[in-house]
Amino acid sequence: MADAIKVLLVDDHQVVRRGLRTFLEVQDDIEVVGEAADGAEGVDRAEELRPDVILMDVKMPGMDGVDALRRLRELDNAARVLIVTSFTEQRTVVPALRAGAAGYVYKDVDPDALAGAIRSVHAGHILLQPEVADALLSQEETNSGPGRAGSLTDREREVLGLIADGRSNREIARALVLSEKTVKTHVSNILMKLDLSDRTQAALWAVRHGVTG
Repeated sequence: MADAIKVLLVDDHQVVRRGLRTFLEVQDDIEVVGEAADGAEGVDRAEELRPDVILMDVKMPGMDGVDALRRLRELDNAARVLIVTSFTEQRTVVPALRAGAAGYVYKDVDPDALAGAIRSVHAGHILLQPEVADALLSQEETNSGPGRAGSLTDREREVLGLIADGRSNREIARALVLSEKTVKTHVSNILMKLDLSDRTQAALWAVRHGVTG
């Protein structure tokens, strides 16, 4: 399955991992390449296996999902992380999103919806419920309100709009006829000027303030 989406399962409950694997292995375009029982093992396996998508629990012994996300970002691991959680509180989900998760689903999610979520985050999209998006943005609103948009160049606004559309750096480079290195520089400048920490927050900011691709 050379073109299949490679998925790593990170959850401290073996029965959960087994259930996820059983379902995902019947999907023609998804391949489970490994499992891990905690965040530290998940980081190691992610570096070893280079999955496209990681299904990550939040609450785990030792290194939890949020710390694992931060470590993956420090390592510049390209995997998209989809949080799979039984916790609905914003105080649980929001830190994971701020740490770099591409979205989240609940453990009782419909199996077909889970497969759709994996495909969606792999394609570059962000999966958030409106109330969580608002909570995430409200924490940044004071320092990165609409007045900050004036500090962006026209090119940076174009890049930001494409981030909001869920485009990867490679796709943005292709659309704007730029090198990926140049796009990466633009993204870094956008995050710095808007005082945001990652692409998820940048995409949410763009949607909130009407910057579209």
